[in-house]
Amino acid sequence: MGLSIDGLISGQDTTTLINNLIAVEAIPQTLLKGKVTAAQNYTTAVQGLNTKVAALADTATNAAKPASYDLYTATSSSSQVTATTSTGIAAGVIDVTVGRLAQNQVTVTGPLTTWPDATLTLTNAAGTATVITPASGSLDDVVSAVNTAGLGITATKVAVGADGFRLQFSSNASGAAAGFSLTGSTVSTVAVKPAQDAQVTLWAGTSAAQTITSATNTFADLLPGLDVTVTAVSTSPVTLTVTRDDTAITAIASGLVTGLNDIFALISTKSAVSTSTDSAGKTVTTAGLFAGDSTVRAVNQNLLSAASMPVDGHSPSEIGISITKTGTLEFDATKFAAALAKDPAGVMKTVQEISGRVATAAATASDKYDGTLTNTITSQESQVRTMGLEISDWDLRLTAKRTSLERVYTAMESQLGTLKSQAEWLTSQVASLPDVYTGSSSS
Repeated sequence: MGLSIDGLISGQDTTTLINNLIAVEAIPQTLLKGKVTAAQNYTTAVQGLNTKVAALADTATNAAKPASYDLYTATSSSSQVTATTSTGIAAGVIDVTVGRLAQNQVTVTGPLTTWPDATLTLTNAAGTATVITPASGSLDDVVSAVNTAGLGITATKVAVGADGFRLQFSSNASGAAAGFSLTGSTVSTVAVKPAQDAQVTLWAGTSAAQTITSATNTFADLLPGLDVTVTAVSTSPVTLTVTRDDTAITAIASGLVTGLNDIFALISTKSAVSTSTDSAGKTVTTAGLFAGDSTVRAVNQNLLSAASMPVDGHSPSEIGISITKTGTLEFDATKFAAALAKDPAGVMKTVQEISGRVATAAATASDKYDGTLTNTITSQESQVRTMGLEISDWDLRLTAKRTSLERVYTAMESQLGTLKSQAEWLTSQVASLPDVYTGSSSS
């Protein structure tokens, strides 16, 4: 803690005087702090740019994959037959007539109060018989024994009023292959619902009619990459249509252009030179954080070139991707749609090629290990750390300087106090001397 002896003897504001001297001494540190702030602002801006470029690299990498263009939509002429697409889908159309739906088998016993036999035998559709021995004739024990046998059959005790109970046996899966029979018992049973496969007919009513079955209500890969699910029997054909999803393909191309333009806009904004007026009314010109930055300029140019260079001798503008006068890209959806309709394979190949080049340029800039922007960020952060250490050294130096000045001024005030005391003593001594007559008298 510093000493405070303002004006005790000299009457001077020594604290202000010391603060002013320290302020002059701290000018190099103040300039250094300004450099740190500028470096941090620049680093933050480059990090923001790097994040956008890295995201573009991921988007472009996906857009460069041929599989990304296997985009199709499936429609059905009936809400009772739905279609979904999967890998390997291709355009096509087919009619189906639903003959029946898949179902689980349900078998129930007659009214019971206890199980009359020591065992029961369940035989599956493949003919494999399993003998089950309940712990007792209790219906609950029979239910437990069946449910823990791992046969894919669930037993349930159902209360039926005055008649007591019935046991219901249900297959856990649908389809004929999940069917079963209950034998080896004196208990009567009724098949409430038989095990049944779903069935559809292709090209019904023609000599080419073909019946197809499925253990579930879904028919996988009815067409390549097309799964069809039925929910009701139909008496007339349902038309399933698979078409290329041009909207989704267009979104890939337009998304790539949007991602590039976002980066170009950020660079342009951060490179702009602005003017303002200071408190004295003078015009102050301020350059953007990226103004004159060769690394950022190279990133901008590399991305623009990757997106605009010809593909197999054809300009991307032929499919609606062109450069504007302001150095950004423009996507013409109408032109792209026309080109896609005329030559879908050629358009998709062009977008893939552009995407691959953009992905390479973006990765070169944003790679987390050796990207040009990454290296810039690392270098700036290192400089900030170094300057931070220098600022800390200045703090120690200025603290020592302040302590030294406080001691000097404290000593000065003390010395002035001593001199003042001496002066007061001398004054008092002089005042105490007797008057001395130096004149002469006459008679």
